[in-house]
Amino acid sequence: MEYTAKQLAQLLKGTVEGDPDAKVTSFAKIEHGKPGQLCFLANPKYEHYAYTCKASILLVNKSFTPKEKVQPTMVRVEDAYKSLADLLKYVATKRRTDRRHRGFRSSWFLTTKFGKKVYLGSHSYVGHHARIGDHTKIYENVYVGDNTKIGSNCIIYPGVVIYPGMVIGNNVIIHANAVIGSDGFGNAPLKDGSWEKIEHIGNVVIGDNVEIGACTTIDKSEMESTIIGNGVKIDNLCQIAHNVQIGDNTVMAAQCGIAGSTKIGKNCVLAGQVGIAGHLVIADHTTIGAQAGVIGNVKEEGQVLLGSPSLPLKNYLRSYAVFKNQGKD
Repeated sequence: MEYTAKQLAQLLKGTVEGDPDAKVTSFAKIEHGKPGQLCFLANPKYEHYAYTCKASILLVNKSFTPKEKVQPTMVRVEDAYKSLADLLKYVATKRRTDRRHRGFRSSWFLTTKFGKKVYLGSHSYVGHHARIGDHTKIYENVYVGDNTKIGSNCIIYPGVVIYPGMVIGNNVIIHANAVIGSDGFGNAPLKDGSWEKIEHIGNVVIGDNVEIGACTTIDKSEMESTIIGNGVKIDNLCQIAHNVQIGDNTVMAAQCGIAGSTKIGKNCVLAGQVGIAGHLVIADHTTIGAQAGVIGNVKEEGQVLLGSPSLPLKNYLRSYAVFKNQGKD
């Protein structure tokens, strides 16, 4: 994709403030914006990033009044979040329209690259321009989408679905019926009370030596990447939402749910059924007990958290001593 500020303003019924010929070729979150990228500002708590953002174009509400100089060209619209949803939908639809339905044909073998001694089970499909590393085993009934890269010595068990454009490292094990790269749960509220789906055009990047349990889902990001670090171990039936980042060597037991854009540090331990709210930062070496619900940032490394809402271990034990005595004579 390549769009100028003028084209975007016409498409989104907005106005340009700055260089109408400024060009973008990709999307990014406002805190990561670089030249050639489009970012957006919809939530006031992210306003401070507008003054340090290096993106070429920034999508903002018409009501936005900068307190400092904004470097990117601004495209002002009625509702930046709704306009972003419209733009992502437009780009995703155009991609789907441009992609012909190709299926299996002779040229498939010219565009898809298999390493040495790759095993491909019956009724499995590997898409165009995909790359599969040496000694990787893809068992029966697996779908690997176009432009996906899978490293060496991986094991992909039956029924796994890997959407187009995903990146998977070396020595990765993905158990049966896991889904890598499904759309995140993103919807923009409309004035009539209904919701408009936000298309996701990012991907999932999985590091080396990762294991992902059966029926676990890892959603792709809206614009950048959902990132699973090296050595991460994820149990069965977990949900990793869009834009999440999980640090190296973190482990996660069954039925955990991580909401969108949360960053979990390195060497963390999440017991079964832990729930973590969105847009949080969890420090390295944090341990979270079973069924705990985390609703705030964890800034101090090495803490043990229990309860819902979660509390540091000592605070939880003191609170629990009070809870269990409630109602007694």
